[in-house]
Amino acid sequence: MLYSAVINVMVKAARRAGRSLKRDLGEIENLQVSLKGPANFVTAADKRAEEMLYTDLSKARPGYGFLGEEGGTREGSDKSHSWIVDPLDGTTNFLHGIPQFAISIGLKREDTMIAGVIYNPANDELYISERGKGTFLNDQRLRVAARKKLSDSVIACGLPHIGRGDIELGSRETGAMQTRVAGLRRFGAASLDLAFVAAGRLDGYWERNLQPWDMAAGILMVREAGGIISGVEGKDDALTSGNIVAGNEFIHAELVKVLKAV
Repeated sequence: MLYSAVINVMVKAARRAGRSLKRDLGEIENLQVSLKGPANFVTAADKRAEEMLYTDLSKARPGYGFLGEEGGTREGSDKSHSWIVDPLDGTTNFLHGIPQFAISIGLKREDTMIAGVIYNPANDELYISERGKGTFLNDQRLRVAARKKLSDSVIACGLPHIGRGDIELGSRETGAMQTRVAGLRRFGAASLDLAFVAAGRLDGYWERNLQPWDMAAGILMVREAGGIISGVEGKDDALTSGNIVAGNEFIHAELVKVLKAV
C-alpha cells in the first residue's frame, strides 16, 4: 500500500527503533535472575530508542519540534509542527518480558493531530493513521466496533498503582463499570489500548493521568476509524486534561455517563 512521505518517514523510524527494542526484550529473561535486576537496562533501552527516533525524524524533517517521554520538549525552528513520541509505551510490561508494548509517534500541526504510527515490535503489528485517510493495521483498513450496549462490550482501563493515580477513585470507577460490562481488561500500554479500540478488538477504553505521548497517535487512530475521543467530562480535550475516554458514539457516551456518576 502506498503511504504519504511523512508516514513513510514515521514507519521507517519506528521499525528501526523497534528492532533495537526487540533485541533488548531478548535480554530481559536473563536479567530477571541477576541481583541488579533489569530496571537499569530497560531505562537505557528506553532512552536509546528515543534518541534513535529523534535522530531519524529530525533528519527527515529538520526544524520540527519534538516532545518525548525521556528527553522532554526540544524546540524546532518550525513552530507549526511537532512530533509527540513515546519510545517505549508499556515499560512495565517490557520490564517483565510481556510482549505488550509499543513505539508511538504522533505528528501535530498547530493544534491538530495529522499522522500517527503505533508499532509493537514483539508481534510486528503496525498501526498507521493519517488525517482524512483512515486507520490501518498492516495495510488492512480498520473500523471501531459497532456494539451499542455496555452489557455486550469489552472495555479496557488503566488501574492506579503505587505512586501513580487515585486508587480510591480507580476502585470506584472499575467497580461501577464491572456491573455494566461484559468484561474489563487492563493491558498496560495506553497507545495499544487505543489502537485496539480503532481495530474493534476493544469496544471502549478509559484512563486517567496520561501524558500526551501516551495518547497522541492513538487519538487520531480512533477518530479516523470512526470513533469518539474525549476526556472523562465528555467534551473536554484528552491531550490537555490527561484523561481519556474512547469508543464508538454509543459506547463513548455510556462510558462518560458512568464515569461522571462515580
